[in-house]
Amino acid sequence: MRVRRFEWDGAAETAVAIRAWTAEAAPDVDVATIERRVREEGDAAVLELTARFDATERPPTELKVDSAESERALAELDGELRESLELAAGNIRTVAEAQIDEVQRVTDLTQGQRVAVREVPVGAAGLYAPGGRAAYPSSVLMCAIPARVAGVERLALASPPGPDGSVNRLVLAAAALCGIDEVYAMGGAQAIFALAYGTETIAAVDAIAGPGNAWVREAKRAVSGTVGIDSLAGPSELMIVAGHDADVEWAALDLCAQAEHGGEGPLLGVSVEEAVLDSLAAATERAAGERSGVGDAPLALVRVPGLTDAIDLANAFAPEHLQLMEEDAALLADRVTTAGCVFAGRNGATAFGDYAAGSNHVLPTGGAGRFSGPLGPHVFRRKIATVEVSAEAAAKLAPHVDRIARAEGFPVHGESAMIRVEKGK
Repeated sequence: MRVRRFEWDGAAETAVAIRAWTAEAAPDVDVATIERRVREEGDAAVLELTARFDATERPPTELKVDSAESERALAELDGELRESLELAAGNIRTVAEAQIDEVQRVTDLTQGQRVAVREVPVGAAGLYAPGGRAAYPSSVLMCAIPARVAGVERLALASPPGPDGSVNRLVLAAAALCGIDEVYAMGGAQAIFALAYGTETIAAVDAIAGPGNAWVREAKRAVSGTVGIDSLAGPSELMIVAGHDADVEWAALDLCAQAEHGGEGPLLGVSVEEAVLDSLAAATERAAGERSGVGDAPLALVRVPGLTDAIDLANAFAPEHLQLMEEDAALLADRVTTAGCVFAGRNGATAFGDYAAGSNHVLPTGGAGRFSGPLGPHVFRRKIATVEVSAEAAAKLAPHVDRIARAEGFPVHGESAMIRVEKGK
């Protein structure tokens, strides 16, 4: 654990300083070459890159995984683990269903026209479940269930194979549990480009969702506009606001849990009291030293003048996860505007949201919480407007359309509206 103390210099300035420090260890990412190769070479490029970065011992000869493999993986899954995955899936589904609004919004305007806005699902969604350090069946649930709730007909999952060329059995089991239509053994930026543009084997999708490393994040940034994306979800982040009565041993484990994802994601410990920060630093370094798999993550410690300043710092930093280990956590949570997910109260460990609480763990990172939020059904749905203009409405609106259109230098727009009045009588 790399620990550094930051002097309070105001919320915005302190947030910038912490982001700059944590970015020093970030890899230099350029996905343009990968994008070009996938677009030009299709399957061949994806297979070659998969062999180079993932399936180093036994490269696959095909990208698509036989659906029977997923069904076998689910059938062979440990009964208790399956029970836990099904509980998590049920909670995720309940929260996702609560976000769907099937009501068609219709507005009758005073000139007589009617504008209706309704939502429809995208036709196909690409889902990404990371690999590498661990298997992520939980990410499969977090992506697939909101997509199904949204009404998406075709779900295509990409996940990096292991060195032996096989997709992790837990990921395959989760894919079967969610009824995913297609699974592809591919990861990284090349997987995102393959889903967005299509290859000989893979039909292009309309939206892509799922967490990943810096290469996955930058690939999603590159294809945004060609397809819809959920958010720029990269390396995991956690900020903890610890009160005087916070259990620093619990907080230390929470920080170490996020460090299990690797050493790139920033961790923050914030408190009004210096003694709390001292105890938190010691407990975290001790916990990290006693456990394997906890990366060399950067831990920034900040003493703030007051709780209001702590929330201001959270809003400026826009952390992926924010834990409020304070007495008035629920009240403080209402003031948070940019965090991906807020965990209020001493029992609100981020780990609950990562797996089974029902909230989604695909969240914006790197400050992207300022303009995006958790993955949900809305990512896989789009709005369509239908406009009905009666003869009466046309007569009332056309002169205004004509006037504005001519002012903009588009007289034919005005004619298009006016002819409904002049010839429609």
